[in-house]
Amino acid sequence: MDVKTQRRLAAKILKVGSNRVKINPDSLYDLSLAITREDVRRHIDDGDIRKKKIQGVSRGRARAVAAKKRRGQRIGVGSRKGPKYSRLSKKDRWISKIRVQRKFLKKLRDEGYIDTATYRKLYLQSKGGLFRSVRYLRNHIAEHGLSKKRLPEL
Repeated sequence: MDVKTQRRLAAKILKVGSNRVKINPDSLYDLSLAITREDVRRHIDDGDIRKKKIQGVSRGRARAVAAKKRRGQRIGVGSRKGPKYSRLSKKDRWISKIRVQRKFLKKLRDEGYIDTATYRKLYLQSKGGLFRSVRYLRNHIAEHGLSKKRLPEL
């Protein structure tokens, strides 16, 4: 059965392209007899002719990637864009570094490795950015003989 004309008429009525017109294969014979727009409209009302939904882009892959990112994956060197400090700001690096150094100094003072005056001096030097890490701070204390007793292992 040739239903080209009916498909074209249905497309105009439904305001879609002819490729989006879905025709029920069981009612092809009845549809081939439909000549006028009114006949085609009746078939649309009966459900013999429908318009197909627009094919969208699936979000499935995007959701899978997002789930992996939430788990902390896909963060390797090849996935990084931008300069070093765009991912972890200078301020955040400073905060984490200074907190560790201050915690270490407090521990040394409380356990009697250094006295209060030395603690205060080293605290201010840390604040000034003299030590890049706790290891450097520890070496500085050892080299300058600032501790009363042998420093604990890190």
